[in-house]
Amino acid sequence: MGASLCFLILNLKKPTKKNIFRLILFLWIFSIGFVADLLWKIIEYPWQRIDDSDASTADAIVVLSTGEIFQAPGKVNVLEWGDPDRYFAGISLYKNKKAPKIFFTGGSKPFDQISKDEGTLYKEYAISHGIPSEAIFVTNKVINTAQEAIEIRRSFNETNSSSKILLVTSAFHMKRAKKLFERQGFFVYPHPVDFKTSKILRWKSPNKWIPNSSSLNKSSLALRELIGRTIYRSW
Repeated sequence: MGASLCFLILNLKKPTKKNIFRLILFLWIFSIGFVADLLWKIIEYPWQRIDDSDASTADAIVVLSTGEIFQAPGKVNVLEWGDPDRYFAGISLYKNKKAPKIFFTGGSKPFDQISKDEGTLYKEYAISHGIPSEAIFVTNKVINTAQEAIEIRRSFNETNSSSKILLVTSAFHMKRAKKLFERQGFFVYPHPVDFKTSKILRWKSPNKWIPNSSSLNKSSLALRELIGRTIYRSW
């Protein structure tokens, strides 16, 4: 985790047994599967998965980018999807007639070499899945959630749409995203997807108490989201 690395660097000149012990204890705690799952339960609270057919009706469906589409190695031009839950939920909501329009955000990373932003790719796939092109809108390129909210507001103004939206994003990201979109004047119906924890928090399995790098990574991502909420004042 980045915080641990910074702490280690700062104490290289004068390492003490106490500081080393604190660092090891910190890493050990957040490497435990149960702790990682508990953190994810916290950041996914209070959201629950909603059946697409039971979702509220809105003026538009807004699908946020994932930042997880990348070019696969090799000569064949194939793009890999880290997690397609947001995309498929948006398509399903449209087919269930929950809104007449669907908006994709043009997610991109500054150093990626993919020729098209994520929203443009989503639009192409959506058309191939039977969604009419005139019902699909894509924002300008964006690199974070705050920009997504601003660009969606700009897109709405251009299309003379009102402000009730079905917001589709990962459950852990929903609280922060909802706040940012509400600040842009939207009435938000949350439609969380991509849950990382199960309905029941498992703690009896011995594997949940053995430190491992996978759990440390999960804890790191959860703590990053909590920091993001603090920065964006979106608790």
